Amino acid sequence: MELDQFFKKSELIPAIVQEKGTGQVLMLAYMNRESLERTLKTGYTWFYSRSRQELWNKGATSGHLQKVVELYYDCDEDTVLAVVEQTGAACHTGAHSCFYRAFPGYEGKE
Repeated sequence: MELDQFFKKSELIPAIVQEKGTGQVLMLAYMNRESLERTLKTGYTWFYSRSRQELWNKGATSGHLQKVVELYYDCDEDTVLAVVEQTGAACHTGAHSCFYRAFPGYEGKE
């Protein structure tokens, strides 16, 4: 598959990570072309760190790996959705998901 189409607007695209078993959104990170290529090749998530300006393999140091079981892109071809089997916590704080804090008054709203 040709990957140029995903990077027409920017060198970085958002990547939403969702847990397969629960459907919970675990995190949002960014991918460049190389990290998307590595994700497709290895079957594990790779991202580009905007703060460190380098590639990183989720869980490489913590052991909290994300095995990609489904990989989608949106209708504008500028966002990726990785459905994963998460080992351990997804968040660097130790929380299972990076989205563990609610705005006041919006906790558990349906």
